[in-house]
Parts: sequence; structure tokens; C-alpha cells
Amino acid sequence: MNREQISEIAHADHPIKSPLDDDSVSRLLEQGLPRGDERVLDLGCGTAEWLLRALATRPHLHAEGVDVSEVALARARQAARARGVDEHLVLHQRAAADFGSSEPFDLVISVGATHAFGGLVPTLAAARGHMAPGGRVLIGEAFWDRDPSPAAVETFGDLADLATTVDRVVADGWTPVHGHVSSRAELDAYEWACWGSLAAWALDHPADPAAAQVLETANARRSQWLHGYRDSFGFVCLVLRRTSE
Repeated sequence: MNREQISEIAHADHPIKSPLDDDSVSRLLEQGLPRGDERVLDLGCGTAEWLLRALATRPHLHAEGVDVSEVALARARQAARARGVDEHLVLHQRAAADFGSSEPFDLVISVGATHAFGGLVPTLAAARGHMAPGGRVLIGEAFWDRDPSPAAVETFGDLADLATTVDRVVADGWTPVHGHVSSRAELDAYEWACWGSLAAWALDHPADPAAAQVLETANARRSQWLHGYRDSFGFVCLVLRRTSE
């Protein structure tokens, strides 16, 4: 079973692929979409869950998503049809860094996908290129909540702390107008959901040739979280506007 298939199973019960609960997602969308008729773009949208949730209560939005995964986009299209919002959603299969549009967007989303651009500041530069005057960016990024263990650094790399992360955003010419730091409950719920979904799938499909691999992955990732990064990993989402247009 490949990495994409494992990810799909892991997020079956947590389609927002970040440590955020439903209320947090709703508040972030409210801050990013104050009118309800905006043009919104998600760079690295996966199954487009952010866009689908935005469209669920804002029927006048125009939403576009970009992702390299054919499987994820197919599921997004299926979900959009099931929720009756497919006429308002346009999906593009390509690398987010290569996407271009003839019209700008009022909100650009990139939550948990800054790796696609090589980091936080390059992601903001890409988002700015798609943003309409007066527009906003909703970005989500990992940070170290306290000094990490060597195992945590090996997993996530050289993250900054929260203050440094925000300082980098401000130094790049952005002003946070809303922010959310994932709580311990959100962080734990996300990890339990991911590795629990994997483990449950393996136990429910004992005859599948991939069952042993999936269960091993679930056990290894749960252990990696509990012993490696649970006490040091943090996640922040920021709604940003340009300090000067």
C-alpha cells in the first residue's frame, strides 16, 4: 500500500488534515471569508475539505483547489456532488507551485502544505501572487512549543517556536488579523484519529495483503508521536492581510 492510500485511510475520521476541531475550522473560515461571496483558492487542497466546508454555508462563494493527487481530487469532486456544491467548485490537478490563474482571489488557503513551496515565507510569496487587493491568506504551520527531542527534530525538521514563526510572517510584510493555536485536545484528537483509523482498518481487513503493513505503520507512528514529539509539537493557523498594499 502506498503513502497516499495510507494517508487516505488515516484521515477517514479526520478529513481536515490538521489538528483542528470543527469549531476552530469554522472560526477561521469566518475570519477569512467575512462577506460570503468571495473567490477562495486552496493551494494543496487534497480532498478540498476546507473548500467544501466553506461552501456548505456560503452558496455564493467561488472556490478553486489545486493538488497533485488525482485520487484526492476525485474524492473531492464526489463529495462536492454529494453536498450539492459542485457547481461552485473548480479543481486543478497540478503542483500548487505551478498553478496560475487569470483572476485573483479574496482568500488564499494553505494549511499544513507549506512544504510544497519550500517553507513558510515562500508559501506566503506564492499566496500573494494569487491574492486580490485587500485579500487575505489563511495559513497553517507547525512550530516547536518547547525544546524538541532529537527524535522530534528528525521527524519534522528545523521548526521555529511560535513567536519566531509569527515574527517571520510580520517581517515579510503581513499583519495577523486572527490566529488560532491548536489546543492539546485538538493535537491529541488528530493523532488518535489518524493512527486509530489505520489500526482499525488493518484489524477489519485481516485477509488483505496490506493489513500487516498498515497495522505496523499505525503502531510505529503512534509510538513516534507519544515518545517523540507529543510534548513539543505545536500548530498555528493565521489569517493574514498585507501590511501595505
